[in-house]
Amino acid sequence: MHEMSIAMSVIDAVTEKACQEGCSKVTGVELVVGKLAGVEVESLKFCFSAACRDTPADGAELTIKEPEGRGCCEACGERFAVTSFFAKCPACGQFRVTVESGQELAVRSITIE
Repeated sequence: MHEMSIAMSVIDAVTEKACQEGCSKVTGVELVVGKLAGVEVESLKFCFSAACRDTPADGAELTIKEPEGRGCCEACGERFAVTSFFAKCPACGQFRVTVESGQELAVRSITIE
């Protein structure tokens, strides 16, 4: 389950940042996890609650934004929503689609005391 390693990395990063800022408590974490990032969001939420125990982030509220995937057809330039890396252009029917977004996995913000 790679969601646990992701959760632990997030906790490490946000507690380190809180320490750098001279704060002892993380009360909120906002993540961006694209629909094409290969992360099971419900598992990540569960792992986050376990990973933050006995850390400065213990009890922190986790908010996750899940942006949709977007692609661009290399043949005709059409931009459209995609749900996988193997997508067909709705305009010209080609499969030469570059995924432009939806793969994000990042800490957007933290709330500290």
